[in-house]
Amino acid sequence: MTYIGQPVKRVDGYDKVTGKAKYAAEFNVPDLLYGYVVSAGITKGTIRRIDTGAALSLSGVVQVFTHENRPHTAWFDMNYKDLDAPPGSPFRPLHDDQIKYSGQPVALVVANTFELARYAASLIEVTYDEETFETDLEAHLHETREPASGLASLLKPPPPKPRGNADEALAAAPVSIKARHVHGAQHHNPMEMFATTVDYGKEDKDGTPFLTIYDKTQGALNSQSYVKSVFNLPASHVRVISPYVGGGFGSGLRPQYQLFLAVMAAKALKRSVRVTLTRQQMFTFGHRPNTVQEVELGASADGTLTALKHSAKAATSQFEDYTEVVVNWSGMLYDVPDTTLAYELKPLDIYTPLDMRAPGGVTGDHAIETAMDALAYELGMDPVELRLKNYSEKNWTEDDKPYSSKELRACFQQGADRFGWSTRNPEPRSTKRGNVLVGWGMATGIWDANRLLARAEAVLTVNGKLRVSSATADIGTGTYTIMTQIAAETMGMPIDDVIFKLGDSDMPWAPFQGGSLTASTVGSAVKQVCEDLSKKLFKLASKPSSSPFYDARWDDVVFADGHMRLKSDLSVAMSLRDIVALNGGRAVSETSTSMPNPLKSGKYSKHVHSAAFVEVEVDEDLGTVTVTRAVTAVAGGTILNPRTARSQIIGGMVWGISHALQEDSKMDHRLGRFMNHNLAEYHVPVNADIHDLDVIFVEEHDDIVNPLGAKGLGEIGIVGMPAAVANAIFHATGKRIYDLPITIDRVLY
Repeated sequence: MTYIGQPVKRVDGYDKVTGKAKYAAEFNVPDLLYGYVVSAGITKGTIRRIDTGAALSLSGVVQVFTHENRPHTAWFDMNYKDLDAPPGSPFRPLHDDQIKYSGQPVALVVANTFELARYAASLIEVTYDEETFETDLEAHLHETREPASGLASLLKPPPPKPRGNADEALAAAPVSIKARHVHGAQHHNPMEMFATTVDYGKEDKDGTPFLTIYDKTQGALNSQSYVKSVFNLPASHVRVISPYVGGGFGSGLRPQYQLFLAVMAAKALKRSVRVTLTRQQMFTFGHRPNTVQEVELGASADGTLTALKHSAKAATSQFEDYTEVVVNWSGMLYDVPDTTLAYELKPLDIYTPLDMRAPGGVTGDHAIETAMDALAYELGMDPVELRLKNYSEKNWTEDDKPYSSKELRACFQQGADRFGWSTRNPEPRSTKRGNVLVGWGMATGIWDANRLLARAEAVLTVNGKLRVSSATADIGTGTYTIMTQIAAETMGMPIDDVIFKLGDSDMPWAPFQGGSLTASTVGSAVKQVCEDLSKKLFKLASKPSSSPFYDARWDDVVFADGHMRLKSDLSVAMSLRDIVALNGGRAVSETSTSMPNPLKSGKYSKHVHSAAFVEVEVDEDLGTVTVTRAVTAVAGGTILNPRTARSQIIGGMVWGISHALQEDSKMDHRLGRFMNHNLAEYHVPVNADIHDLDVIFVEEHDDIVNPLGAKGLGEIGIVGMPAAVANAIFHATGKRIYDLPITIDRVLY
């Protein structure tokens, strides 16, 4: 049975469209209390006084927690780091009277109803001693420094050391360009707001409770690790469940403060507690950071790159050094003999930024790919031709390792053909459609194709059904579906007889879902455990002397159609249900670990590539920009499910358009606060903004990245789009706009 590569419909789709799927704030827990967070009204300073009297006087208000009465959490006070924490000291809610950023939680009201808790929160009066704060990155670019090192460097490597002399090469280059890019902050804003429901269970003989926690998270095990360490609880007493996530985009990689507050209140009150954040409070933790970049390119007259300089300066908090891989991508895409890449941080009075879809990649790619477009015009070359001229076969930022596979040339060719790029008039402002200018632009995309360790369990029940599980997540990417496909095909079973479970810390270990890791990492574990289970079934079937497989070897059999069969005579078969019956009426189970082989995969640089082509219409009078059509060609190895894969790329393309034209978290630096903290003023595309989007998956074989040959697709769809949109706007108008988002005012003035 072949399921891998087929457009199987989402196995979780029915539950989602019928409302059967439950999210963190929807689990019914008896005797539940509700918590509401009070947010700080200043950006920096000290709490002088918190008056909770009016709130506590209300009937039904159970408690108001502040820094003055927060229960002691010894391990938390020792600065525990979650699994995605950058170097530094993690933020600790209600830890003391210090205000470190605007919107910081300063109190938690717990009441019998959500409405009462919200009303009581409005009665709390907080008096502050304010201090001078700094939130403006551009005003402090002269004060940046290199980031602190730490474990995060393993997945977020710093820029490589310079090679050659880029300044001398630039001075000698016949053609050169220089550009400065400013990227504003952005917030994730998934539809499901952050919430935690803590079910306070029975207590053991020592009085330690068993907690079942329904959390909005991209990693149930990360939330479990955080809770057990912060509150000094045994792992056996903390179970985190998160079967469905209403969007994450990176915002759920780290435990957010509602998790701590809900567990704290539940333990203190010995009651079940739910804490849900408001949309405004979703702007008080984590965001894509403000970043300022400078790119300089030098080239010979034939378009060969001779010099590359790419620097980035980004904002972080005062208490953690959040970093992104921003400039390294330039070195991966273009093998230039004289290159200098640099990345620095400026700590500001803000919350620590947080990974947001294609963190650093979409930022850095925009800078280098708009610079390449500008260089193409300076040279009088086609932008695709310039990229092919400087096509790299190895990654010098990783010790000149060859790519495990790279079908980027095919992306350029197939994307250009589908788009009609060859008919393009290269002259800016050369094409009009009615009263609007029409422009075409393109850009390259690149992202990591990493794989980590993961475990999975497979259980074949006595009725012949297969249950496979791993403590991963599905934030809308189709994980439920592709894991079911992998298991069904590996076991040779009808897909309707296979169930995949995830999102439970009691399940086998898996990393959080992020970085386009899950298909490669967990998919390999699912394949491995099903192969191991098949071998166990073979041993059962070949053990009896009466079995037709008594003298068979493992290589002699094949699993298909719910049976184990002899390859030499497929009519000789036993159903999987009959094989399980040989186990004394008990299910047959297996748990396996899958991890990359560094001796094999470590010799290669592993990435997914894309080429994005975009058409825009620009109204010169109104300054409006419309992306009328776009094509993205992706080299992503084996495509496990074309339906869900296309959905991932389309979603990334939509966000790339949003990134280029609309999204911008506006901060008033006089207040140090994001002002458009709602979905009315934080602009994202609606259906009317999105038109003809097309996706091409080019054929790519890769037996290095993982046993499936699949590369993650979550990020690559967004990476090249902002640059392609910006380049198309230049082609339409003749005006090069380097800053994002490209809003009406930037088009007009």
